[in-house]
Amino acid sequence: MQYNKVEICGVNTSELEVLTEAEKRELLGVIRNGTAAESKRARDRMIQGNLRLVLSVIQRFNNRGENPDDLFQVGVIGLIKAIDHFDCTMDVRFSTYGVPMIIGEVRRYLRDNNTVRVSRSMRDIAYHAMQVKEELTGKMNREPTVEEIAKQLELPKDTVVLALEAIVDPVSLYEPLFSDGNDTIYVMDQIGDLSDDRDWIDEISMKDAIRNLSDREKKIIALRFFQGKTQMEVASEIGISQAQVSRIEKSALNQIKGI
Repeated sequence: MQYNKVEICGVNTSELEVLTEAEKRELLGVIRNGTAAESKRARDRMIQGNLRLVLSVIQRFNNRGENPDDLFQVGVIGLIKAIDHFDCTMDVRFSTYGVPMIIGEVRRYLRDNNTVRVSRSMRDIAYHAMQVKEELTGKMNREPTVEEIAKQLELPKDTVVLALEAIVDPVSLYEPLFSDGNDTIYVMDQIGDLSDDRDWIDEISMKDAIRNLSDREKKIIALRFFQGKTQMEVASEIGISQAQVSRIEKSALNQIKGI
């Protein structure tokens, strides 16, 4: 991703450093285990080296009429929280963890400055739900389910869902959030563990879509996307070639997509 020379919060975005994933891991290690001086230097460089991540995220909020400098500063707060809470033992890229933290901070700022009237009780529930979500994310190293948030708040799940929906604008699952030139992170990549909600997803999103597939197509889709098997593994189990599996899988997916 290329950036022109733009001054934001006194930072020339064209000169921002871009860290490799290995460099990020090394800096995070120093932050956790180095001396006080080493940790501070590493933390400062980690922040500077991820400012483009912040810039990429806040660009999606440009149409909200907010001051870009304000959004950038708020995004940096989210970045700092991500640096402080990231678990280096997790097998995920730092940006995968950092993006939702930055988005959460920006959304909290927009929510608190939102001119659209949402009832005070709903705002309070949503605010506490977002707090609980961050706390549980730090404890469990994953995004909590709505049930887990509701249980922590001692509120019905439906109430928490309504409160959160009241303060969040709908976005496309395929909206890009960040790209470092190699990998692009989309909204759908930031969705938490939906295993507890699998029933309603299957019923609403998949049941009608796969009803007209043949038995073989249904089996291949199930083995590939629900059991996570490779095309070679599916071919061996069913007794056909990998090329046939690929062809049948493509045809089935086109039918599901309505192509």
